[in-house]
Amino acid sequence: MRELKYRRVLLKLSGEALAGDKKYGIDSETLSSICREIIAAQDLGAEIALVIGGGNIFRGVSASSQGMDRAQADYMGMLATLINALALQDALEKMDADTRVMTAISMHEVAEPYIRRRALRHLEKKRIVICAAGTGNPYFTTDTAAALRAMELKADVIFKATKVDGVYDKDPVLHPDAEMFISLSYIDVLNKRLKVMDSAAVSLCMDNNMPLVVFNLFHKDNISRVLQGEKAGTLIQGGKHASRTQ
Repeated sequence: MRELKYRRVLLKLSGEALAGDKKYGIDSETLSSICREIIAAQDLGAEIALVIGGGNIFRGVSASSQGMDRAQADYMGMLATLINALALQDALEKMDADTRVMTAISMHEVAEPYIRRRALRHLEKKRIVICAAGTGNPYFTTDTAAALRAMELKADVIFKATKVDGVYDKDPVLHPDAEMFISLSYIDVLNKRLKVMDSAAVSLCMDNNMPLVVFNLFHKDNISRVLQGEKAGTLIQGGKHASRTQ
């Protein structure tokens, strides 16, 4: 077995990833595929915590832009992340993984409250920890929650799983000539206004020197490849210069 570059990982999944090709909801085939990748990575010896979004069910920012109170909309979005977390838990446990869902909003009947020390203990026992409900506060995205949980749980890295191969200088879906960066500094991301994570999350990573890897979730074995130090996606860390693909 190859030596792992990262031992403890915070994996950030968007809610939209669970929808697959659908515009809404959870696609069972996509969900199963993602869970197989997570379990394969854990089988290499990694400790894995996840933060899941809820955009496939409800997006607080979108509802707020349509006139709903922002705090109310954000709380609804947090509930959507719990639905996704429970779906992930069910799919993972059907594959014999040991999991815990921990939520920043107390819902004792369906999930444990998020308590840092308890979450650390679950990771040490090789349980997959699924963090739901963001930070538990409105006006904070699940990107910021991922950065916060990564610091709290002493992760070695944040994996931001997306539907594209990494971070590009412009939207690769709309611009065929878009170029992908193989590495970036935090300052590059902020100054270039690259849509990686929101600025609060990137700033938190920068202040705590937390590396971030952005890669395509839907390329087979990508999580395992990045864990083992293979080049896949875009690495964001301290430094001064961006590097593009050749």
